[in-house]
Amino acid sequence: MADLRNLTLAQARDGLSAGEFTSVELTDAFIGATEAVRGLNAYIVETPEQARDMAAASDARRAKGDAGAMEGIPVAIKDLFCTKGVQATAGSHILEGFVPPYESTVTQNLWNAGAVMLGKTNLDEFAMGSSNMTSYFGPVANPWKRKGDDSVLVPGGSSGGSAAVVAARAALGATGTDTGGSMTQTVRDSAIMLRAMAGHDPKDSTSMKRDVPDFEAALTGDIRGLRIGIPKEYVMDGMPTEIGALWQTGIDWMRQAGAEIVDISLPHTKYALPTYYIVAPAEASSNLARYDGVRYGLRVDGDSIQEMYENTRGEGFGAEVKRRILIGTYVLSAGYYDAYYLKAQKVRTRIADDFRDAWEKVDAILTPTTPSAAFAQGDKMDDPIAMYLNDIFTVPASLAGLPGISVPAGLSADGLPLGLQLIGRPFDEETVFRVAHVLEEAAGFDAKPDLAGWGG
Repeated sequence: MADLRNLTLAQARDGLSAGEFTSVELTDAFIGATEAVRGLNAYIVETPEQARDMAAASDARRAKGDAGAMEGIPVAIKDLFCTKGVQATAGSHILEGFVPPYESTVTQNLWNAGAVMLGKTNLDEFAMGSSNMTSYFGPVANPWKRKGDDSVLVPGGSSGGSAAVVAARAALGATGTDTGGSMTQTVRDSAIMLRAMAGHDPKDSTSMKRDVPDFEAALTGDIRGLRIGIPKEYVMDGMPTEIGALWQTGIDWMRQAGAEIVDISLPHTKYALPTYYIVAPAEASSNLARYDGVRYGLRVDGDSIQEMYENTRGEGFGAEVKRRILIGTYVLSAGYYDAYYLKAQKVRTRIADDFRDAWEKVDAILTPTTPSAAFAQGDKMDDPIAMYLNDIFTVPASLAGLPGISVPAGLSADGLPLGLQLIGRPFDEETVFRVAHVLEEAAGFDAKPDLAGWGG
């Protein structure tokens, strides 16, 4: 079954449809793959028996001619999503042992489409981090290593566990959350998975009622005539030469594919990171108030209810979460709300306006994904600002409410993957996928990490 682990999600779907193997066989292969890379610490909870039961049920449905879009496909779920009857912690001690009596809409959509759950993946605590170093359950290791260097690298954050299991071929896909999505091996796989997950959520007042397109049908391989924007503000001081060189190569690939390259300006980009790190902590301060030791999760007793609150939150939250709660409480406090939070929301509008102006000139925007390749565990931990800078290219799109995708496009000088990011108009994932597919084909990226030594 080793060969099954090297399939893409689309290939596995087609193989299941053709009867070349069963979901039980496919799932067993990935359960074995999971056991072989436990040293990555990518899963908080593994659910092999549940996975086998779900796979058997999938095979039974297929035998009756009833197959969903993800029928029989084993995937991993970021532990930020509630899964009925399976522990959900958000990577935090304060929720350790919490078993939801309900299912999140995202995961329910996957199960409705026939997917199989391998387990819950590790993450930065409450998705607060860029390196997956803040999880209560320990850091996730990147399966990739630098040439000639045994340093353990970070997998990125906050969805480091999901990224690691996909890179290590220990799941065909995994849910993740972007700072502000699914994680797969290919653009086509991502299109398949997103279509299965997407749709209106009646439980979420911010969810839009829109038809879900066939994202896979958008992968035409033709971007002739499309206009690709290159924002001048994304050329950062101190950015490694290899990042800029890869970006230029990506621009050349787009031009060779028939797209028009258009220089654009997003002048408020330089304010995106500080804006995000005011808005996000403010939301964290408000949303995390519910974790108080009363209703669910951890409780640390005290002589009074206030002392119980303090003891529970003091022990239950990690340093990064506490930092964001304190920042958020400060910017929302009387006398500072207007000066910080309200001003940040106004700047956020300006950032969105910049993109809106850009869409009059271009159909998609091409940028680097990160300012550097993966760094070693422990680096930047003493400097939160340096850590936050890892999000500098991805935060603007999230603040503006735009779809984005990162495509592996090359290797650094020391053998680590580097990505290029594509950003699209609001709700125009189809164009993002269309361009990303062409970029992926041009890059021809097929390198894989050496998984020796990750058995745990």
